Amino acid sequence: MSLEAGASPECVAGVRGFSRFYTQRMGLLDRELLASGFTLTESRLLWELARHAPLTASRLCRDLGLDAGYLSRVLRRLRAAGLVREQSSRKDARAHWLSLTAKGRRALAQLELASHRQVARIIGHLSQPSQRQLVDAMDAVRGLMTPSTQAAQITLHQPGPGDMGWVVQRHGALYAQEFGWDGRFEALVARIAADFIEGFDSGRDCGWIARRDGVNVGCAFVMRAPPAEYGDGVARLRMLLVDPAARGQGLGDRLVRECERFALTAGYRSMTLWTNSVLHAARRIYERNGWQLAKEQPHRSFGHDLVGQTWTRTLPSPD
Repeated sequence: MSLEAGASPECVAGVRGFSRFYTQRMGLLDRELLASGFTLTESRLLWELARHAPLTASRLCRDLGLDAGYLSRVLRRLRAAGLVREQSSRKDARAHWLSLTAKGRRALAQLELASHRQVARIIGHLSQPSQRQLVDAMDAVRGLMTPSTQAAQITLHQPGPGDMGWVVQRHGALYAQEFGWDGRFEALVARIAADFIEGFDSGRDCGWIARRDGVNVGCAFVMRAPPAEYGDGVARLRMLLVDPAARGQGLGDRLVRECERFALTAGYRSMTLWTNSVLHAARRIYERNGWQLAKEQPHRSFGHDLVGQTWTRTLPSPD
């Protein structure tokens, strides 16, 4: 038996060892997930249908890499339990759309709560910096193990109708989940989004929405900095966000570089941004792309004591 080309025996053993540790630590070896009555596959199907329904069985097979016969048997059990409904497409009688019933949504809500509590118990003994280090490491693992063909599916688009609402909502939800920030942060993002829309100048402002398979997974914006405060020729990088589902694939760097390219062609001489020190992953993105930390200042915002940071980037001369 020979190893695949390029895979060292030590690294293969290391990955297998981590897999054994992780599956046992998360209770994935149990017959039922979190004593819910559902297997891991059934739980994942409920989650996918809650997030992306309506879906076809063929789409679920493709996205989750499941055997069609096995998926059919699992869906049959979920339909029999009244958790999933199937409806024929009005446009194509051969297509059948799957979605959750009200009972299915209630079952998933209970499962999500149990999963949240389980993870909170597992990581609760860690300090906040250690928790962020753990999540960053997981993001790195996910990025390294994502096939390059999947990473290439992420495309950048100019914001369209409804996208700015997503930007505000996703910032609010994600920062509340990951850092415990309250609704005042979402209000701040809403004001920035409104300023972008109302004061938009195509020669000085630009924004990008990152999408994968039609789903928004990231964003970043360039806006002119007020000359009275920053001087002439300064652009601000604003509302940079990478959804957890797309982390570890270089999307943050890609969005920052896209903003820099636009700023350069728009005639800006430098860029600036404001962030907070707890955003470690964002800091690494800025450092990799040549940004410099200009100043720090403690403040209390969004229900927490934070350290605000101003980062700057001098753009190369167009000559």
